[in-house]
Amino acid sequence: MTTANLGFEEKLWQMADKLRGSMDSGEYKNVVLGLLFLKYVSDAFEEKYEELKVDEWADEEDRDEYLADNIFFVPQEARWSFIKDNAKKPEIGQLIDAAMVAIEKENPSLVGVLPKAFARPELDKTRLGETIDLFSFKVGDEESRSKDVLGRVYEYFLSKFANAEGKNGGEFYTPSSVVQLLVEMLEPYKGRVYDPCCGSGGMFVQSSKFVKEHQGRIDNLSIYGQEFNPTTWKLCKMNLAIRGIDGNLGSHNADTFHNDLHKGLKADYILANPPFNIKDWGGDKLTDDVRWQYGIPPQGNANYAWVQHMISKLAPAGTAGFVLANGSMSSNTSGEGEIRKNLIENDLVECIVTLPGQLFYSTQIPVCLWFVSKNKAKTGKRERNNKILFIDARNLGFMADRTHKEFSEEDIQKVADTFHAWRGTNDKEYADELGFCKEATLEEVKENDYILTPGRYVGLAEQEEDGEPFEEKIERLTSELSEQFAESKKLEEQIRKVLGGIGYEI
Repeated sequence: MTTANLGFEEKLWQMADKLRGSMDSGEYKNVVLGLLFLKYVSDAFEEKYEELKVDEWADEEDRDEYLADNIFFVPQEARWSFIKDNAKKPEIGQLIDAAMVAIEKENPSLVGVLPKAFARPELDKTRLGETIDLFSFKVGDEESRSKDVLGRVYEYFLSKFANAEGKNGGEFYTPSSVVQLLVEMLEPYKGRVYDPCCGSGGMFVQSSKFVKEHQGRIDNLSIYGQEFNPTTWKLCKMNLAIRGIDGNLGSHNADTFHNDLHKGLKADYILANPPFNIKDWGGDKLTDDVRWQYGIPPQGNANYAWVQHMISKLAPAGTAGFVLANGSMSSNTSGEGEIRKNLIENDLVECIVTLPGQLFYSTQIPVCLWFVSKNKAKTGKRERNNKILFIDARNLGFMADRTHKEFSEEDIQKVADTFHAWRGTNDKEYADELGFCKEATLEEVKENDYILTPGRYVGLAEQEEDGEPFEEKIERLTSELSEQFAESKKLEEQIRKVLGGIGYEI
């Protein structure tokens, strides 16, 4: 789950961080990840180049030789050996910008995507040269590609950027353990995968990883995404390119609500982490939109606009899994309760999972996962019509550092196995578990005013009986309480005395 076992990411991050100077974080992110990208394509190219050089029938400068192996062709002036030889020169910034332009020229899929901000005055050229020297390890040769070295460094950097940028960081990065949980629950083996707010492409990367790990074929997945932020859109294009994932992200960045670049798409799987509780999403201009089948979303909050947009994009047997703020499970303001009721009455809601706090870099807002299916009968073998699975996963996860939680592999497996047992898509028997999971009927949800908070349904886990007789326990607890009251009185007196001594009587 974590990338710490590679060993050099932290060192690399500290070095790259020195490069930052007075640069805006968004620009700086592009600069560092752009350098990584350059090293990657150059490593892959140079390895193939050496291979072709010793083959008397091959031409090492023939672009087609590289295309056949899904390797980007890198012209002379963009190869890492050339960049490294010139790293200490004052014009290194211009040389890297020229390298990016040359790579785009050779590879049409990258046009307009690579950063060209290395010559700008704010970028310390001495530090840039030092950073280039530090990028001495391989990230793009065959061995590194098989270990996904660049992917892991990329992910480490993205999470660091998300942390550094705080609130805005979550716009391009969803923590990998949350993405992995979504993917393990949805199991996108083949078909069309869509993310209407794809950030840096984490959902696609994890879906592709899932297919590879289950011996599937990556070309069985068709990737569709859309992203509003232009910098993040480019980041996503690079992220997919380094992994050889062919994705349709539209020809430019665009607002999903007001300029849907994938009209007519019907997706088999939708995975998304829409930005939470957006107020100014332009809902006033979309009141008659065909997507609002279950009610007009409030102008002051886009949560239910995202939900309905995704439902409108589902194929007849499609399923969507997405992250939402916890408020979405119970809010009744501005017609949200009515929309939720209509979704439930139409038997679209399949499963709700509440997550522990501190999983996200960008927000302390508690979040949940929603799973919505167009046709439950087609998504599993167990009869689940008019039933919803509730999972309370708030007690899962471990502290990965002082401020952030992550799911362990076991946590992810526990939740995913429960979901698949309930669906009848694995060989386990489903059973309600007090405090963790519960299958509720539509009738029960109706009795709870259509509120979808799992805590209402799963109950409390039974406490272990400690064997201490009740009378003895009460005696012990009252004696402890009495000692604490006495200590509290003593401290109160000391505080009064100190305050009195500096002229503040209470």
